[in-house]
Amino acid sequence: MLVASCIMQPDFTSSPSWITSLLDSAGSRKLAAFLHNYPFLLDILGLILVVLSCGLAFRLTRRWVKVLLIPFLLRLSSHPWLDLLIKENPLQKLAHMLPALMAYHLAGLTPVPMAAVKNLALIWLLWAFLALIQDIFDATNSIYSTFEVSRNRPIKGFLQVAKLILFILGLLLSFSLLLNKSPLFFLSGLGALTAVLLLVFKDTILSVVASVQIQTNDMVRIGDWIEMPQYNADGDVIDMALHTVKVQNWDKTITTIPTSKLIEESFKNWRGMQQSGGRRICRNLLIDTQSVRFLGDPDLENLMKVQILKNYLTDRTREVRDHNDKLGADTAIPINGRRLTNLGTFRAYLKDYLKNHPRIRQDMTLMVRLLEPAAQGIPMQIYCFTNTTVWAEYEGIQSDLFDHILAALPQFGLSIFQNPSGMDFKSLGHMQREVLRAEDSA
Repeated sequence: MLVASCIMQPDFTSSPSWITSLLDSAGSRKLAAFLHNYPFLLDILGLILVVLSCGLAFRLTRRWVKVLLIPFLLRLSSHPWLDLLIKENPLQKLAHMLPALMAYHLAGLTPVPMAAVKNLALIWLLWAFLALIQDIFDATNSIYSTFEVSRNRPIKGFLQVAKLILFILGLLLSFSLLLNKSPLFFLSGLGALTAVLLLVFKDTILSVVASVQIQTNDMVRIGDWIEMPQYNADGDVIDMALHTVKVQNWDKTITTIPTSKLIEESFKNWRGMQQSGGRRICRNLLIDTQSVRFLGDPDLENLMKVQILKNYLTDRTREVRDHNDKLGADTAIPINGRRLTNLGTFRAYLKDYLKNHPRIRQDMTLMVRLLEPAAQGIPMQIYCFTNTTVWAEYEGIQSDLFDHILAALPQFGLSIFQNPSGMDFKSLGHMQREVLRAEDSA
């Protein structure tokens, strides 16, 4: 009966009396008398007993959660949300709560003042509970990420703000327990520390404001292709947190950008291009100026065989002839009246070719125009949109298009400008030698 009373209602206010009473009831009166004369041994024994009890409770609880509770919950339901919840291991925090409760109730067995041990046990229990809440927040974010709306409205940043608030509250309550002060005592002193807190949490405050503005204005979403050259970022957004935004570049490297910088500095978001379903082709061809000329009758007769140009040349030839007849222009000299040029005809050919191309969007801007002539020639710009935004397909369409354009240029008597190469100088030197040899032989 004495053992039962000591176990069920132990007097933990005095560890020596409790332990010696337990030894007396167990028939070890000599050991009890010996320990009674050396109270420091009783204190050490009580401390060892508390540490061993808490350690055993921790191992047993963790084993019970891992071997029994988690498999039972998985057998009870196969819902994917439960898998995501268990993956964050919130139940493992139960293994910290039971030892904290045991330390609280066994506080009288240690040589440390019981009030201090109880406060430390409460702090232990508090942080175990906060860790449990944070794991639930992580599981909530994982579950939310399975919904399509998470791409447009991620909540990871807001959950991190909630974690930060919990961390500050945990520190506040921990100090109040350690110093036996009310939490209001610490809150009353925060006014004087406002400037310091603003300095310490400056980046966090900026990140919170930036996260709200980004989501309110729908500036960036997970999966968007953004380009920010000042941070060497050019790729897809894979994660948006409170302080950072992660971008996976096209070379598979990861660039981390501070969230606040997306508000402070400029960046390019390609989401509009992806949503439109068409990607722009805007490229210039440098036409050699010396290859531009008027078209003669043999040229027109030859180009009439091009199916795309047949209707254009028929209509334009009639229009030019009627105009010249009306003015009475002397067409023996090419610059009198109006004439078709090989460059203008080539522009018309390209425009009709693009209009008949199956991979070019006809409902978006399409034009072929000449830009201001430069030292390198006459820039001819092809401006159109493909019917796909997939990078590999887009590059294939663009390459096929310019392969055809470059091959078609000689048919119009046009050539591309390029700087002289070594072969050009070699051919020039060979021609000069041939001329000198011919003059010597003469």
